[in-house]
Amino acid sequence: MVPLALDLLLTRIRGEYQEMPGLRLTFAQACRLWQLDAATCRAVLQQLMGDRFLHQTTDGAYVAFSSLRLKAAKAALPGEAHAYRRARA
Repeated sequence: MVPLALDLLLTRIRGEYQEMPGLRLTFAQACRLWQLDAATCRAVLQQLMGDRFLHQTTDGAYVAFSSLRLKAAKAALPGEAHAYRRARA
């Protein structure tokens, strides 16, 4: 069972990631943004990663999985846009 204060914090952080697609925060930035001590911030980030809401990139940034899916959906192979325009013409 997640304590109420922690549950409210998790809800707030999820909301901020959803309101700002593409948000990437380092651990230090997350601590400052949410005014959390290191232990609390680490616990919250671990919980959100365990919930598969956040992902930690190879450079240490925390990003929402929805941002990763959005970026992947927008990616196009080289020449793909040109073929699409020709097909529509």
